[in-house]
Amino acid sequence: MLYPFAILLPVISIDEMGHTNTSTVWSGMVSLFASGQLLVGAVVLLGSVVAPLGKLGAMLTLCLGDLVLHRRRQALTYRAVEWLGRWGMLDVLLVATLVAAVKLGDWVDVHPGPGVLAFTAVVVLSMLASAAFDPKSIWQ
Repeated sequence: MLYPFAILLPVISIDEMGHTNTSTVWSGMVSLFASGQLLVGAVVLLGSVVAPLGKLGAMLTLCLGDLVLHRRRQALTYRAVEWLGRWGMLDVLLVATLVAAVKLGDWVDVHPGPGVLAFTAVVVLSMLASAAFDPKSIWQ
């Protein structure tokens, strides 16, 4: 339920000489691709959209159990959830790196937005959900 807020709420606000610019994860990714920053845009796309949606979808599939997947596929899906969990905080790290890189004394002020809190909550809750999942239940 928090994921749409994490993507659509402002993640970062940059005040530069009186001009304020806020950016969401989605708008930031689109503007990165539009400005030719393909590598950084791809990192944001994979770390903020593809990996979290893939993990949430895989966990939903695991919760549905035998209704959706054969047990062997469930084991592979569980391994995919564990692997995707490593990339959960990648975009928060990217925002922290951006804040450190852009900070130019009194000329630029960078502030995290409410989207960072929502995205962090999504990551923490998905980590707790995957930690609470019992892989032995796949074979029962």
